[in-house]
Amino acid sequence: MSQWTFEGEPAGAAGAGSAVTLVEGSTFCISEVDGDVVPGRPQGLFVRDTRVVSRWELTVQGERTTSLGVQSAAPFTATCLNRVHPQTGLGDSSLLVVRRRYVGDGMREDLTIRNTNGHPVELDVLLRVQADFADLFEVKEGRSQHPDDVVADVSHEGLYLHRRRGHREEGLLVRASGDAELQVVGDGGFVSWQVSLDPRTEWHSVVEAVPVIDGSRMTLAYPEGVPVDEAAPARSLAAWRAASPRIETPHAGLKATLKRSLEDLGTLRIFDPRSPERAVVAAGAPWFMALFGRDSLLTSHMLVPVDSSLALGTLQTLADHQGRTIDAKSEEEPGKILHEIRFGPSTDFALGGRSVYYGSIDSSSLFVMLLGELHRWGRHPVEVAALLPAADRALAWITEFGDRDGDGFVEYQRLTDAGLVNQGWKDSGDGITFASGAVAEPPIALAEVQGYTYAAFRARAALARDAGDAELAEHWTSRADLLKRRFNEAFWLPDRGYFAVGLDGDKRPVDSLTSNIGHCLWSGIVDREKAPAVAAHLLSDDMFSGWGIRTLAASNGAYNPMSYHNGSIWPHDNALCAAGLMRYGFTGQAQRVITGLLDAVSYFGWRPPELFCGFGHDEFPEPVPYPAACSPQAWAAATPFSFLRSLLRLDPAVQERQIYCDPHVPEQYLPLEVRGLRLEDLSLDVEVTPHGWHLAGLEGSGIASLAPPA
Repeated sequence: MSQWTFEGEPAGAAGAGSAVTLVEGSTFCISEVDGDVVPGRPQGLFVRDTRVVSRWELTVQGERTTSLGVQSAAPFTATCLNRVHPQTGLGDSSLLVVRRRYVGDGMREDLTIRNTNGHPVELDVLLRVQADFADLFEVKEGRSQHPDDVVADVSHEGLYLHRRRGHREEGLLVRASGDAELQVVGDGGFVSWQVSLDPRTEWHSVVEAVPVIDGSRMTLAYPEGVPVDEAAPARSLAAWRAASPRIETPHAGLKATLKRSLEDLGTLRIFDPRSPERAVVAAGAPWFMALFGRDSLLTSHMLVPVDSSLALGTLQTLADHQGRTIDAKSEEEPGKILHEIRFGPSTDFALGGRSVYYGSIDSSSLFVMLLGELHRWGRHPVEVAALLPAADRALAWITEFGDRDGDGFVEYQRLTDAGLVNQGWKDSGDGITFASGAVAEPPIALAEVQGYTYAAFRARAALARDAGDAELAEHWTSRADLLKRRFNEAFWLPDRGYFAVGLDGDKRPVDSLTSNIGHCLWSGIVDREKAPAVAAHLLSDDMFSGWGIRTLAASNGAYNPMSYHNGSIWPHDNALCAAGLMRYGFTGQAQRVITGLLDAVSYFGWRPPELFCGFGHDEFPEPVPYPAACSPQAWAAATPFSFLRSLLRLDPAVQERQIYCDPHVPEQYLPLEVRGLRLEDLSLDVEVTPHGWHLAGLEGSGIASLAPPA
């Protein structure tokens, strides 16, 4: 395992504004800044896509407390600092309320009330708890209503709230220390304390919220009596940091962004209890704390130099769920790689009405690409070989099902009205439009998907060649060459100087100018003579806002800088564009994208958001947030590491005993040191100064360091 780490205190996960989001694996909690979970809002404690706490409100003397601020040492914990309203006749409050919260397979909250006054006080402290056991989709879409079949009981174990839905029983056990009194009130309950505080003293209590999912009681990741730093998630995160390569840079913004991204990625990892050695990465909080094919594959691809075990775990897990049959409702087909997995109580709300939904046109190609990337880095050779049958099944799906009309291009059209209309990464209903603004009609062959498929064919050819199968290598090389030639003929718009975003159902080029063409540079499908025009369009005023490359050009009919996919700016999208620009030698353009996006991140607490609005740098002095953006989000968090690799121009081919390295690092990030990169079983160090660069660690390996080919 190899990751990135930095010295110093870790960055936190407390969200800005009116909410705090905490994340640990498949558990997340959203609350007000004072720590309360307020009913009727998209808040709560969620475990495995089920809301197990829908109300968690603390009052002192019958009133909610007032927030003083939130502090966070890691994405799974936060401390909410509050004060009690001042007593009559006093200008300031003398009572501090500290709520230290830890999430992971449930929640623990340590309550402390401090009397800073010189007089004793008597306090009524009450915590009101409710649970609706709503499915995540019900909450996300604002369709959740408090059910009338929740039952509340009090026993020697604590307050138990539970609900049965069909054959599933969901429950929540609440237990508390500090002479707590438990009481059932309707379908919820109270935890209350009578607190006496002498002058300058403190009172403490610990409250635990233990979920019961599908009839099975979970074990809290942070139980009472176990020091926080000895709990399993804390030890896992500490190991994640400790095993990481070391990076030194004088640029405080780059260092802070990488540090925060490291923390978020470490916490977004999910470990399957049936295969605890496997780590995969959830797509993002709060609504996508699950394995997503496209998101997890692209995130893992960007992180192969950071942690190759994430790539391996993602590939193995996706292979376990690879399509086996034809099912129109879930869009499953033999060999197809899934779009997402959900675990909520009502899969009727999930896409396709099943826990696993397969409506993704690009996951299968990205699966083979990622396997090839592990191979190029020389990582996990035995496991990579074992995954070749899954890669061949994915390629068979691409050629048999993905290319439905036999024209050589991979296209999508949903098989069910419950599925996604658009099935590439811009999967909103209006995500693919003509320059006029008209929505393209499927089946649609997307430009970037042809690029991913081209790269998948080349990856499989390399795997075959290095295994000594020249015939198979030639087969996939020929398929790749043919696809590249036909793509550059059918998608190129000679009068515009860029590639169409896709071909619609009538094989008409969808002529909008989009960031998708940057992905085509990343995959290498673009003919070299066309690349300069593509690079120029990506960095034009029409596309580049100063903060980053827009998803859609400002001159296009559907442009809306406040939209999800039609003019917004996505960090991961910019990461792939920057990597593509570097691949074709446009180093200055890539640097502009990278420095612009990293400057924007400084306004988001050093955490790259899922997306932000596409307004120009000249319109507003700060980037404008997109209100529903996930934070933290996996491929956004992976973006700074992708940027770093692009700036180092690091590209291995260990089977050929070569590694390409030719750093082009902006001056403000120098000197830059990266120590402990893993190539095969080697540990590499890269040092870049204003006067040159040095790559160490190849001695005796037989691997040559070369400049990238022109």
